[in-house]
Amino acid sequence: MPVSAVGKGSLGANTHASAPLAVRMRPRTLDELVGQGQLRAAGSPLRQLIEGDQSMSLLLWGPPGTGKTTIASIVSQQTKRRFVEVSAVAAGVKEVRAAIDAARSELARGGSETVLFVDEVHRFTKAQQDALLPGVENRWVTLVAATTENPFFSVISPLLSRSLLLRLESLTDDDIVAVVEQALVDERGLAGGFEIDEDAQAHLVRLAGGDARRVLTYLEAAAGAARSQDSTLIDLATAETAVDQAAVRYDRQGDQHYDVISAFIKSVRGSDVDAALHYLARMMEAGEDPRFIARRLVILASEDVGLADPTALTTAVAAAQAVQLIGMPEARLNLAQATIALAIAPKSNAVILAIDAASADVRAGKIGNVPPHLRDGHYAGAEKLGHNKGAPKPYVYSHDEPFAIAEQQYAPDVVEDAAYYRPTSLGAEAAIKDRWERVRQIIRGRTR
Repeated sequence: MPVSAVGKGSLGANTHASAPLAVRMRPRTLDELVGQGQLRAAGSPLRQLIEGDQSMSLLLWGPPGTGKTTIASIVSQQTKRRFVEVSAVAAGVKEVRAAIDAARSELARGGSETVLFVDEVHRFTKAQQDALLPGVENRWVTLVAATTENPFFSVISPLLSRSLLLRLESLTDDDIVAVVEQALVDERGLAGGFEIDEDAQAHLVRLAGGDARRVLTYLEAAAGAARSQDSTLIDLATAETAVDQAAVRYDRQGDQHYDVISAFIKSVRGSDVDAALHYLARMMEAGEDPRFIARRLVILASEDVGLADPTALTTAVAAAQAVQLIGMPEARLNLAQATIALAIAPKSNAVILAIDAASADVRAGKIGNVPPHLRDGHYAGAEKLGHNKGAPKPYVYSHDEPFAIAEQQYAPDVVEDAAYYRPTSLGAEAAIKDRWERVRQIIRGRTR
């Protein structure tokens, strides 16, 4: 079901013993929450909201496993509100409205208020997010929406402006160690039935990558492996057996998506082949869409390499076509080849500077009329209007001139002397620079 509800006491209050360790160990109060000191501090907005029992909607933004669902549960439990969860993956507008209508009816009957928890709210369409607004504006629900993506890009402005935005930080290794140690001794957890050696704990903490939910999942698997060996000690070998493959710390839908691709592009731009390949591998191992990577390489080929290596764009486009034609996993070779080629290529940003400068002039109103001799002269009456051959200065056909370059005005008067493209002396662009300087002088009539 896309919508689930839990009564007073809320999520986790009476968790069954067979529930996953990560669920059993979910903090029940704000003081039990690990990390997020800025949110737990005395007088903080979140503490005021909970302890003052205010009705205010929250937007929680942070990486996976940092406590977003937990905070929703705490708000519900400590303010004695009903807890209703809507799945952003499975629910539609109908389900959202049904949850809000149910909360409204509960209030009308004199019942308790409702905490409506929407996980991964960035997956909601605009229409689905719009459906949340009446419940928020009329205080029929206390909305707690969680997202791993930047809400300023993924959440509609009306919802953003009506919610208290709280930023959750990644948990430190010390925070994750605290989570493990508490789970080992807590009655809701392993209740002192297992010990873990230092190497095994360090291994689990490293694999967790700052995700509390993940480390508890790994710890439960390791404890299960130890139990199957009739042992109460979780050593490194047992931990490695239980968790045989590290989950790459990369969220395709969250901030890691943007952070890793940013580091990838900057590494290629900076000509560090090894760093670029590292980030490429991280994206591919995490299942990133290879077409997304290929598109970014095509853009980079013009933005950062340009005519310093005219083959760069050809290489990037070929890689993008190969991704479409071959698919993964084989296309990872094509992406790797393109990444290496673009990283080691000489760099020039003259192309993007040129088009940006030209666009800036156009936006500033420097447009002007097309010179008469360049206007279309292929229709009846064009010559009478002074177009093309009938213009005061007749159009000169370039191929009739020496070197196929004619001395004449091409740009409008207002930008006649503009110099947008400024080639560098890097790579193949050095020869282009020399040619363009000579060609420009001929066109502008400055050779004499």
